[in-house]
Amino acid sequence: MRADQNKAAYEKRIQRVFRYIFNNLDGDLSLDTLADVACMSRFHWHRVFQSMTGEPLAAAIRRIRLSRASVDLLQTNDAIAEISVRYGYPTAQSFTRAFKAEYGLAPGGFRDNGNAPIVFAPKDEGVFSMHQIHIKEMPEQTMLALANKGPYHDLGMTFGNLVAMLVSRGLIGQAGPFAGIYYDDPGIVPAEELRSHAGAIFQTLPETHDGFETLRIPAGRFAVLRHKGPYAGLKVAYMYLFGEWLPSSGEEAANTPCYDIFHNSPTNTAPEDLIVDVCLQLA
Repeated sequence: MRADQNKAAYEKRIQRVFRYIFNNLDGDLSLDTLADVACMSRFHWHRVFQSMTGEPLAAAIRRIRLSRASVDLLQTNDAIAEISVRYGYPTAQSFTRAFKAEYGLAPGGFRDNGNAPIVFAPKDEGVFSMHQIHIKEMPEQTMLALANKGPYHDLGMTFGNLVAMLVSRGLIGQAGPFAGIYYDDPGIVPAEELRSHAGAIFQTLPETHDGFETLRIPAGRFAVLRHKGPYAGLKVAYMYLFGEWLPSSGEEAANTPCYDIFHNSPTNTAPEDLIVDVCLQLA
């Protein structure tokens, strides 16, 4: 098998495993099960996964489960015990221990904190603290990206596939920050129909980039909201941007989709320290 064909085969294995994880968060995600999904020996599968994604398999599963749980805590009224089982924790106690270790708050405290009024000011304290919105001139940016269709909070699966492809092709060192582009309003478009892209920004495109879409984000004036905290709080950030800031700003939004720039990674950053710039182009 040629080298490029071999890389493509390994990329497909990673994609298949991420898809299985996201679709079976309440099920058996043991090393043996996922090695079978990848069609690889259990003795080598974990090394392949960690080398291609930069994250141990158990840490990735825990992060994905708890990230999805954090969204449900803020966006539903489901009981904590119900959310625990939904994401693979047999008891509320085991879920609470894992969640507090990851987020620094018990699930109930996280829910209460996330639903409280949020102060949009340049401060660093607090799980959901955010900075003020600034208007900036942004240059044109070029991305290599993968398309996604489905709930925006599942875009992490596509980012996982993207990282694995960049690593396998030796491009990860050239990639700038990661970015997500969102084309639809989740308030009016069914979750399963939402369109988005997960991408990495490049200063100079590599000569060979088969398998990726090339996207160009236009230059212009942007309203930029810096969000610091768990990704589950981004929904509130968007509500503030469109519901409070834009109507009172005297500005008009351009006819282009919003995008997020991710300045660090949940694979090696505590949820309260995650930093995202929400970028809205202005007319």
